[in-house]
Formats: sequence, structure tokens, C-alpha cells
Amino acid sequence: MSSKDTFEIEDKYLAPFFVKQKISIEKGDGVFVWDEEGKMYIDFTSGWGVTCIGHAHPVITDALIEQGRKIIQNPNSGLTYSPARARLLSLLAGILPFHLTRVFFTNSGAEANDAAIKLARKVTRRPEIISTHKSFHGRTISTTSATGQAKHRDRYSPLMPSYCFVPYDDLEALENSMDKNVAAVIIEPIQGEGGVRIPSDEYLKGVENLCKKNGSLLIMDEIQTGFFRTGPVFITSSCGVKADFVTMAKGIAGGFPFGAFALSEEVSRKLEIGDHGGTYCGNPLGCAVAHGVIKHLIDTDISKNVEEMGSFALNVMSRWQQLFGTIIVDIRGKGLLMLVEFKSEEFATQVKNECLANGLFLTQTQGNGIRIFPALNIKKEELEKGLLIIENAIEKVTNDSN
Repeated sequence: MSSKDTFEIEDKYLAPFFVKQKISIEKGDGVFVWDEEGKMYIDFTSGWGVTCIGHAHPVITDALIEQGRKIIQNPNSGLTYSPARARLLSLLAGILPFHLTRVFFTNSGAEANDAAIKLARKVTRRPEIISTHKSFHGRTISTTSATGQAKHRDRYSPLMPSYCFVPYDDLEALENSMDKNVAAVIIEPIQGEGGVRIPSDEYLKGVENLCKKNGSLLIMDEIQTGFFRTGPVFITSSCGVKADFVTMAKGIAGGFPFGAFALSEEVSRKLEIGDHGGTYCGNPLGCAVAHGVIKHLIDTDISKNVEEMGSFALNVMSRWQQLFGTIIVDIRGKGLLMLVEFKSEEFATQVKNECLANGLFLTQTQGNGIRIFPALNIKKEELEKGLLIIENAIEKVTNDSN
């Protein structure tokens, strides 16, 4: 089949939710992918943050084959035990924040957030959920209602009730919104889709303290930041926050659709049989892949590579603001989650399109931002190659705008 055939079939039969790039990707290897005609591209999107060890990694393909030959889905699903699930739970127990002793598996990050919100309301017997402006928590009707961006919410009215929003990194605004109706605060330790917004050092611990004072639960959405994306395995652990829930997905299984939420023993004791469930809820195939990916991240000390490559990239990119200040507003990031903020959406679009024409995939965020989050095991020479494409694209757009 040719790319033209693929375009025609997808355009005819897929629901029209995307403005799609006319590129049909057939295969990948590490940070590289190839279209059906054999053109190679560098992927600085990680498939929106999921391909944390690159494309077609043997750790994933071997786990799929080995477990697929045994069993994919248990009889009676989660009502029967699974050695693949037990192995993954044991591995997670060693890296999760110490007080989060219970885990449930989902199919996506949105599903994990949806469940945490539902269970927080059940446990506290309170209705209200506080989220933050520019947050993103998913696309179910509940997590859409919890997302602090009108463009993702307002077209779906009526939304789920009892959600309110406060500015991110503003403890005073949060404190003013806390009352005895608040079941939980849901927050990203770094806002990803919202523009890679990094809070002040005292913010996350301050949120925890306000939740405890008010008898509300804290849900830390680590769907994008978890599993070493910013350096530490979880920001929740590294900043010493004692959350009641941590939600996970994306990098948990290297691109295989999988998610989870972890909760404290204190919260778990207030739950009852039937409070939550799911058909898959940790099927053996997903568990085997997630175990392989997470173990590989730990065994290869991926945190070191993330910190070194992230520091290198930010040092290179820091020159861009000086060189191209006429179109760049800011450059920020932590680990391998970075963003270039342009003065207009038009500039960002032109840079993204120029990069794509020269073989580099990037993600445009919040209109005027370009998010850079490649595979965590990216090599320096691969990172340099991609950054040079971006720099040349910015230079061309700058010259064209003058």
C-alpha cells in the first residue's frame, strides 16, 4: 500500500477529530521513523510522551511475544490472579512514593484520573474538585470537566458539575477556594500540555499542606511527568509531597496503551468491593510490557541520561533566545520535557512546518509553543541533529519575518 492509499482510507473512514499531517508512518527504530516511501524522520514527540525508550525497542517486542504466547487476558479478568500483574506490582512497590501502597491498572491516563476523582468523592463524601487554569487531565467527560482550558471544555456543555479552577502556582488563590465541600485537588507537578509550566519550589508542598488542613485529598497527575521524564522517577517523590493518589500512564509501557493509579493505605481502607473495576484492569499482556519497560529504565539508569541530555539541550537552546529574540519569548523545561515559546502562533506554526519539511516531528502546544520531549534514551548525537534542525528553522523564520 502507498501513502496515498493510506490517506484515502483513513480520511474516508476515521472520525474527523484531527487536522492530520499528510505523512504515513510505517516503521520506527529508536528516535527515528520512516514513512511508506522510505523517508526518515526524527521523532521529538515520543508519540505524545509515550515512546519513552524509542520505537520498536526489543524490550517491548520481546515482552509482547513472550507474554502473548502465554495468555493475554485472564478468564474472569481481574477476579483471577496473574503472575505478570504480580511482578509489575512488586516492581512498582520499589519505586512509588513510599506511602502509596495500593495500585490499580487502567488503559489510559484519562481513565486513571477519572477513577481517582470518582474515588476521592466517594471517600470524602464531598462533591467539589479543584483544578488549575491551563491544566489538562483527559478527554472523558469527567476529566474534560476537570481540565482548565475552555477550548477543551466549553463545546461539551453541560459538563460534569462541582469543578472549579484556580491559577497554577498560586497558593493564596487555592487557599481562598478551599472549603468543606472540596473532595480533592488535582494537579500536575509540571503542566505539560498547558505549556511546560514549572511551579515555584514551595508550591507543591504548599498544596499538600492546604489539602491536609482542609481534609481534602491530593491527586498528583504524573501522567506526563512520571517514569523519569523530568529526571526523577516521580516528581511527587523528589519534592517530598505526600499525595493521596498518583496517576500514571504514557511512559509506563513505552507506547503500549496502559495506565495506573496508586493510592495510600489510608484511602484504600475507606474503599469497598465494587467501588471500581474494569474489563482489562491490568491484563497480563499490558503488565508484561510495562514491567519490561520500567525495569529497563531502572537497569539502564535512565535518570542520568535524562538529566545530562536535558541539561545539554537547554544549554544549546538558551542561545536561541539571544539569537532570535525577535520571535522567541521564553525557553523552559526540566529533564527531557522542554518548550520553546514564540511571540505568536504564526511563528510557532512556521517553525514546526519547516522542521517537518526537514525531517523532524515536533508538537505545537498552546498555539505559540513547541514542546520537545524525545525518547528518554536519546543519544547526544541524535539530540544535536534534531536541535540543529530546529535552530535552522527558527533562523529561516526569523529572516523571513524581517
